[in-house]
Amino acid sequence: MPSQFNVGIIGYGMSAKVFHLPLISVVPELKLYAIVQRSPKPGDDAEKDYPDVKIYRSGEEMIQNEAVDVVLVLTTPGTHYDLTKLALESGKHVVVEKPFTPTSKEAHELIAVAKKHQRLLTVYQNRRWDVDFLTLSEMVKNNTLGRIVEFETHFDRYRPNVGTGWKTKPSPGGGVVYDLGTHLMDQVVFMFGMPTKVTGFIGSQREHNPDGFEDSCTVLMHYDGMMATMKASVISLETAQLRYWVRGQKGSYKKYYLDGQDDELKGGRKPGDPGFGVEPKERYGMLTTMKGETPSTITYPTVEPLTYGAFYTQFTKALNGQGEVPVDPEGSAEVIRLIELARQSSRDGRTLSV
Repeated sequence: MPSQFNVGIIGYGMSAKVFHLPLISVVPELKLYAIVQRSPKPGDDAEKDYPDVKIYRSGEEMIQNEAVDVVLVLTTPGTHYDLTKLALESGKHVVVEKPFTPTSKEAHELIAVAKKHQRLLTVYQNRRWDVDFLTLSEMVKNNTLGRIVEFETHFDRYRPNVGTGWKTKPSPGGGVVYDLGTHLMDQVVFMFGMPTKVTGFIGSQREHNPDGFEDSCTVLMHYDGMMATMKASVISLETAQLRYWVRGQKGSYKKYYLDGQDDELKGGRKPGDPGFGVEPKERYGMLTTMKGETPSTITYPTVEPLTYGAFYTQFTKALNGQGEVPVDPEGSAEVIRLIELARQSSRDGRTLSV
């Protein structure tokens, strides 16, 4: 095994700059070796930002470089399948940005290619390492809430106007259910497994939406004795956005605010910096249980963060033959299948069996 693995990144947008490059930089076993940036611009030029790194204008060209051990596919979802397949067939290990692929068929085909060529394949579902999700996972493991009957997970915002960029235009693997829904549904499936039925409500909340972009969604994931509700809205005017509301027989947990690691990474901080990922006490969730015959609510401390850096730490161990990849691509493929079912459910106006 090499002491370091050469990493080649395809795509030099926000995903690379904010969510991957800072995390790679703190893992000694990973060496940034190459970046693909198709169209550099003044103030946005990988060659100037990383003068010691090889720069390519096409992913296909970089993948042919035998010195590259690991490829990160950080491009638009519609390109994930072709680039990932080429990289795997060229003997590279691959990390794919979420959403895995636009279709579950493509996802399963890539898994088969990875197995055929004995390469590692994983999907960047970083929100498994959100501190609030880790807190909830601990509560479920410890049976703090008892038998859970309702699990609400939200990613709501107030953005009444259509923005710019590829994420605001209809495209393969585009729309909020692929963009944010993959995070929320992945967390639910990771915690509870696959549901038995799915009901989807997917469309637009914006008054002016000429392209018909799917900007909002509600997906009901039916389990035996439990309903999980996933919501992502662009018309949610709140001083504090609801993140989780989980109700069980022994207690309920309500949490506001998103995990803060996104903002910290955007501000130039990274794992290992003092206090990175630690949630302020004023953002802790609230746990309500019965004290005798009376409901009682207390502040429930958020756990200490593992941080998003845990993804690449675990991936590096897998590269060295020490454990599994951080995110099993089979699970990610199943999430894409749920998205397909949710969209069909929304179009047909009916609940579908999984």
